[in-house]
Amino acid sequence: MIGLLQRVTAACVEVGEERVGAIDAGLLVLIGVERGDGAAQADRLLERLLGYRVFADAAGKMNLSLRETGGGLLLVPQFTLAADTGKGMRPSFTPAAPPAEGARWFAYLQEQAGQRHRPVAMGQFGAHMRVSLSNDGPVTFWLRVAPGSGE
Repeated sequence: MIGLLQRVTAACVEVGEERVGAIDAGLLVLIGVERGDGAAQADRLLERLLGYRVFADAAGKMNLSLRETGGGLLLVPQFTLAADTGKGMRPSFTPAAPPAEGARWFAYLQEQAGQRHRPVAMGQFGAHMRVSLSNDGPVTFWLRVAPGSGE
């Protein structure tokens, strides 16, 4: 499972004309589900998202986590993160989980996030979304928990 996290001062997701998720300061995380992902990968990724130290402490160093700051968490499904871009001029989506599997594990991640952190907001799986953000820094990290592992 892949998480592209971005530290933001604010972020929101719209589907059509409806705002389906929004946060103030915190993390916007684009989520890619790969074939073979499951609860172990989702749990480990969530643990890393909540504990990853990307917020400044009193000395200005990135030493604080989302859990410590209490910031918002906006999770947005994005299957293109799992694309194979190694050859040619067109991505292959073979590494991405099939839609039903991706929806299942994104919903699981959403449920677990809601139990472990507040506030949490979500994008909508399978929808055409417009994501707006104000990247703070900019600070962006790509985290991956490989299928078949919990690391």
